[in-house]
Amino acid sequence: MKKILISGCLYGDVVRYDGNKVDWAPPLFRKWKEEGRLVPVCPEVFGGLPVPRSDCQRVGELVKTRLGEDVTEAFRRGAEEAVRLAKEYEVAFAIMKERSPSCGSSIVYDGSFSGNKIPGEGLAVQHLREAGFSVYNEDQLEQAIQENALV
Repeated sequence: MKKILISGCLYGDVVRYDGNKVDWAPPLFRKWKEEGRLVPVCPEVFGGLPVPRSDCQRVGELVKTRLGEDVTEAFRRGAEEAVRLAKEYEVAFAIMKERSPSCGSSIVYDGSFSGNKIPGEGLAVQHLREAGFSVYNEDQLEQAIQENALV
């Protein structure tokens, strides 16, 4: 049975920066969870950041908090751990939380903390793709299934 890497917040873990849960549980996701197919990861927590924590955004190659603290190293460590787990479990693909500075797969916040979004990817997604893994967001579940012949 092929495993799927998934953002911890989508999995149901309380790991978001604000300590809130994400409400996402389509039927197929619930089936995969029951089958033990999912490998949850939170690169930010893996990198040593607490819950709750200051919100962060990518600013070029850096990741900074709203107050300007550079937390790139924690994000990098977490991204490396996500890649390590993806390799260890030989995952078929990853489903990551869109807009996250770690997990966004096509859209991230622009670094101004004004709510503006731009095309881009989070640091963990960047590392996963560089390692050869396909990454989708929570709105691309059907695409992930079709492209990976997985149900």
